[in-house]
Amino acid sequence: MPFKDYYATLGVSPTATHDEIRRAYRKLARKYHPDVSKEPNAEARFKEVAEAHEAVTDPERRATYDAIAKRHAQGEDFDTPPDWGSGFDSAGRAHNPNDGARQRRGPHPAGDAEDFSAFFASIFGRGGPAGMHRASADTESMQGRDHHAKVAIALLDAVLGASRMITLRMPTQDAAGNPALQERQLEVNIPKGVRNGQHLRLAGLGAAGFGGAPEGDLYLEIDILPHPVFRLDGGDISFDLPITPWEAALGASVTAPTPAGHVQLTVPAGSAQGRKLRLKGKGLPGKVPGDLYAVLQIAVPPCASDSERDAYGALANAFPNYHPRANLEAQ
Repeated sequence: MPFKDYYATLGVSPTATHDEIRRAYRKLARKYHPDVSKEPNAEARFKEVAEAHEAVTDPERRATYDAIAKRHAQGEDFDTPPDWGSGFDSAGRAHNPNDGARQRRGPHPAGDAEDFSAFFASIFGRGGPAGMHRASADTESMQGRDHHAKVAIALLDAVLGASRMITLRMPTQDAAGNPALQERQLEVNIPKGVRNGQHLRLAGLGAAGFGGAPEGDLYLEIDILPHPVFRLDGGDISFDLPITPWEAALGASVTAPTPAGHVQLTVPAGSAQGRKLRLKGKGLPGKVPGDLYAVLQIAVPPCASDSERDAYGALANAFPNYHPRANLEAQ
């Protein structure tokens, strides 16, 4: 997805103060408010301005955005790294797209959750305006905000479970009130069968409460990294299994990898390229475990010596009536 320069949208410098950002937003909101503006594309521009304000007016969200913007400015492709958002601990996101109150559109920054772009949602979530607190029955106390972070894990950790020490970059403010990042480390138990995009809840590890109210929670969004051998598709896992032409033709028992270790697989005689051998229930664990598929890839031996060429010649002579392109010639 394309990177969004929220400061450029608001017409301010990345070093702009909080007051400068708010003044710029108010000016643009009045200019593009769809109820009064005569400007072309006023509603779209109003949404862009509101989103930019929502992203950088809160010091915690601004610190998260600035860290990602810095990486982008250094030449990193925003779309390429699969774990680009990992480790950013953001306050106030809703972990469930159905959570959070919908806000009426008006001359304030909080638009409907659906108004925010995919870029915004990938950083701060799509559950509604960030930074909302949950008030308790006692109006003088307030539960701490939930914190959210995207954490990249290995595929084998998702299959087998693991205990891992993770480092989160937590947005905060320095003594002068400027956005900054600080690191905190947590030991996290990754359960077997955790799914891509699933949220793990760590109770009480969010922001502190106010007036004796409880702390918020920390939600870790799981991002399963690509594996050099295994491919994940929902709960199923697949991998390419190279076999020789004679193993495909005659059948064979071959050693094959699985996330839990090597096993012996039977390749049926007459197997073709791309045939899938299913190992039921050997994919991602769960109430309904996924399956593991070995996708057969017929590897053709090299032909470098006279004896190897003679062997291919003998194979050709043994099948004089085999024409693999017969269907093409009939067209």
